[in-house]
Amino acid sequence: MWSGPRNISTAMMRSWGNRADTAVIDEPFYPFYLERTGKKHPGANEVIANGETDWRKAVERLSGPIPDGKRILYQKQMTHHLLPQVDRQWLGAVTNCFLIRDPREVILSYIKKNPEPALEDLGFIQQQKIFDFVRRKTGTVPATIDARDMRERPEESLRLLCHAVGLEFDQAMLSWPPGLRETDGIWAKYWYDRVAKSTSFQPYKPSDGIVPDRLREIHEQCRECYDHLYQFRLH
Repeated sequence: MWSGPRNISTAMMRSWGNRADTAVIDEPFYPFYLERTGKKHPGANEVIANGETDWRKAVERLSGPIPDGKRILYQKQMTHHLLPQVDRQWLGAVTNCFLIRDPREVILSYIKKNPEPALEDLGFIQQQKIFDFVRRKTGTVPATIDARDMRERPEESLRLLCHAVGLEFDQAMLSWPPGLRETDGIWAKYWYDRVAKSTSFQPYKPSDGIVPDRLREIHEQCRECYDHLYQFRLH
């Protein structure tokens, strides 16, 4: 599941992780991304020290046997973590889905923690490139879910997603116990406060505010990528 930051990606991981037949993995390229980019994220040194920084070994894990005797491996992926040096051919060994969110809402959320994001920090450009690569490689349109649809109509959206990837819908996906998980990344203590208190997808509420003028060009570039994927969304 390819998402950018400031989306409902962790809630989506909770939803799939609540299925008895599903194992989950949380942002497997994050340690590699932090080591290569030098980004000063909270707990970056700890993430690097305790994670897999060799992208080839990460790919082996993602395309290899599913752990714990499960039938499904749900991979929570951040599009901007898939740096250009990572070979894309392994994407043919997995089922790729895309979780999108309106860039205005992403930017307004993002600048609360980082007021000066670069275009590549927001993941939209990378998301479209991955989407287009998968579409060319498979000859099919990857399943795409919009965060607003997901929050307004969670059961309908999850049923559409499950059908699109050839799986049966499971009622357990609609709610989950609160708290952190052993499968959460070591960075959960810095980022997952809100989702740790959640037990279901939260109802959609529009974000207040407008994108600052200094970020208008970035917003327009993100909007083009978002609109490209939005036309293919499941609804």
